[in-house]
Amino acid sequence: MKRFILVIIMMISTLGIYSFKINAIDAKKTSYASYYHDKFNGRKTASGEIFDNAKFTAANRTLPFGTSIKVTNLNNGKEVIVKVNDRGPYHSSRALDMSKAAFDEIGDTGNGTIPVEYEIVD
Repeated sequence: MKRFILVIIMMISTLGIYSFKINAIDAKKTSYASYYHDKFNGRKTASGEIFDNAKFTAANRTLPFGTSIKVTNLNNGKEVIVKVNDRGPYHSSRALDMSKAAFDEIGDTGNGTIPVEYEIVD
């Protein structure tokens, strides 16, 4: 009887972990995005790359470096694909810090933040 209960608990745990991983990776997420100030141009990012505000890159607290994500501006539907190469933003209401070029592609840099939906594409 103990063995049967243990097997059931292990099966539930395995299925729970499996479904959590699928949702964490494949799910579209919504949040806010901001962009890097020009003063960060030429500085080293957390991945070791030199930051360039003209490239389509972004910072995220948890996604692996090199991950390509599609970012959609929820106000106008415009999309851009960026590569994660840094950590941040360190503000609880934002999930992405984008390069100025990427932000300008989908939004107005006159606004500091925009509501976005993002998902992994590779």
